[in-house]
Amino acid sequence: MTDAEWMLRACRLAEKGIGFVNPNPLVGCVIVRDGNIIGEGYHERYGTLHAERNALKNCTEDPRGAVMYVTLEPCCHYGKNPPCTEAVIAAGIRKVFVGSDDPNPLVAGKGLQMLRDAGITVETGVCKEECDRLNRIFFHYITKQTPYCILKTAMTADGKTATRTGSSKWITGEAARAHVHETRKRVAAIVCGIGTVLADDPMLNCRTENPSNPFRIVCDSRLRIPMTSRLVQTARDIPTAAACCFPDPEKQRMLEAAGVQVLILPEENGHVSLRALMRKLGEMKLDSVLLEGGAELHEAALRAGIVQQVQIYIAPKIFGGNAARPAIGGLGAETAADAYLLSAPEITRFGDDILLEYTVKEAGACSPES
Repeated sequence: MTDAEWMLRACRLAEKGIGFVNPNPLVGCVIVRDGNIIGEGYHERYGTLHAERNALKNCTEDPRGAVMYVTLEPCCHYGKNPPCTEAVIAAGIRKVFVGSDDPNPLVAGKGLQMLRDAGITVETGVCKEECDRLNRIFFHYITKQTPYCILKTAMTADGKTATRTGSSKWITGEAARAHVHETRKRVAAIVCGIGTVLADDPMLNCRTENPSNPFRIVCDSRLRIPMTSRLVQTARDIPTAAACCFPDPEKQRMLEAAGVQVLILPEENGHVSLRALMRKLGEMKLDSVLLEGGAELHEAALRAGIVQQVQIYIAPKIFGGNAARPAIGGLGAETAADAYLLSAPEITRFGDDILLEYTVKEAGACSPES
């Protein structure tokens, strides 16, 4: 096998940690001697051994003189685990292939230099695009200290998310809906608006094999969330918060007694400041957010400049009608020049449905930060 093939195997190992390592990065590691794997591992859960130490622990023979393939620069600082560089050096690894450089200021090239200073040959940038893709969330969070935000919506071919009567189940098919749950598993938190809660009474949980439920947050300016809602009723099982800017002390007491955390945040245009919410979630070590929350919340998030990625599922259906609900609400752009600009899409098919995934290039002239 080639160096690229060994690194891609390390990438597949890293993916096994999805949903369980946040806010740490996804990392996989393979140790090879004479074309054979003698050890491999990945970062399995937050707080447990890192990928390099797992791979060394799993070695079937002495790794001295072997070659290591690791998707991210080995750490060189003390956190919940000691530095991986120390373990690599002590094991006598002779060469290390690295996929991504680590932007964490505590590492950021220092790990590579430590290995080189110990006489280990280091080669970087192997399958860099694939390795970088693994950790888009981590790279954003570690440098910005705010969550990586994904805006998700499902619509018909004419851009509608519900009929004029509010009917929306189901726009897309089972395969597309299953993929949404895979995204829920990947992120640390899911955010919706109070309108979605009042209309649909969602659970916002993760229904996959080996699930990892995200922290659920409702943007609820005046704490209107019903005590009988499924979110409140299951708050002791799945962490849940209501973000408000006009607190009601009595309702707050009731919610907290039911296990719901109440976040009191600044107000902006009569609603919870989404930028303040992102800062708060970053402080709570929630590294990523999936916005599944209604046309008005989606437009507000774009206007606030907090969105990094947009996922649009499109079904081969047409609802029609001026009163049918759009995917993005609010006033929207005043002119075409004010549009929110996106990258070229990555396109995936799920049966008859398609998923378009974009990164946000810039927020457009209607953003308060532009």
